Amino acid sequence: MSSAVVTAAPRFPALENLRSRLHLDATTLKIIAVVLMFADHIHQMFGPMGAPQGLSMVGRIVFPIFLFLMADSFHYTRNRKKFLTRLFIASTVMSLGSMIISIMFPNPYVVLMNNAFSTFLVAGLYMWFYDIIRDGVRTHNAKRIVKGALLCLVPIITAIPMFLVGSLADDPYMSLTTLRVIIGIAGLVPNLLMVEGGFLMVVLGLLFYIFRENRWIQIAIFAALSIFVLIHSGPADIQWMMIFAIPFMLLYNGKAGRGMKDFFYAFYPAHIWILYIISTLLIAFNVLPITEYYQNLTR
Repeated sequence: MSSAVVTAAPRFPALENLRSRLHLDATTLKIIAVVLMFADHIHQMFGPMGAPQGLSMVGRIVFPIFLFLMADSFHYTRNRKKFLTRLFIASTVMSLGSMIISIMFPNPYVVLMNNAFSTFLVAGLYMWFYDIIRDGVRTHNAKRIVKGALLCLVPIITAIPMFLVGSLADDPYMSLTTLRVIIGIAGLVPNLLMVEGGFLMVVLGLLFYIFRENRWIQIAIFAALSIFVLIHSGPADIQWMMIFAIPFMLLYNGKAGRGMKDFFYAFYPAHIWILYIISTLLIAFNVLPITEYYQNLTR
C-alpha cells in the first residue's frame, strides 16, 4: 500500500484524530462511492417500478468524489497519454456497449446513456491543456500558450455534430433505434456536450486539479457550485446534494491505497448493463407494475 500523501489535508486536531482512525485512502473512498453509485443506478433502472428516489439522492456525491480523486491521479500518473488512452477506450466501449444493449433490449422507460468515462476523459484533457498553458506562462513560451488555448477549443468543436443530433430528435419520423445509433456514434468523439453530468462536471474536475494543493479552496469552490445549482435549479433538482461529498473530501487521508484500478473500470459498465437488462426483462414480462407517473410520461 502506498504511503505517499498526494493532496495536503486540512489540519485540525479533531479532524486529524478522526482521519487517522478511519484510514480513508483513495481506494476506500472509491469503494464507498461505488456502493452509493450502485444504489443510484438501482433507482435509475427500477424507478419506473417504484424504486425510491432516495437511492439517487445518496448517489449525488459519487461523481464529485471520483473527480476529486482524479485530480491527484492525473498529477501523479507516470504516463498521461496512457492514462487518457485508457479512458478513451473505456468511453468508447461504454458508448458502443450501451448502444448495442439498448437496441437488443429496448426499454421505453429507461434511457441507457451513462458514460462517466467520457466526463473523466474530457476533464483529463483539460487538465493536460491547462498544464501546457501554465508551463508556457512560466517559461514565457508564447507558442505553448497558444497551443494550449487552441487545444481547449477541440472538445467544443467536436460537440458541433451533436446539434445536428438534437435537430433529428425532433423528427417525428425518426425511429428510436435510429436515434440511439446516431447518438451512440456521435458520443464516440470526446466533446463537452455529451459528457455525463454536463460540462459543469468537467469544469469542477479541472478546478479540483488546478487547486489540488489546497483542499480548502477545492472544497470552497465545490460548495459554491453546489449552492449555485440549488439556487438556479431549485431543491427539486437533487444534484445540489452533491455538497454532502465534502465530509469525505475532508476525511480523505491523501494516500493511494491498494488501487484496484481494473475492478473499478470493469464494474462501472458491467453493473449498469446488468441492471438495465434486468429492468427491461421485468418490464417486458410484467413482473412488476409501472408507476402511474412513468406511464403518463410515455403517453
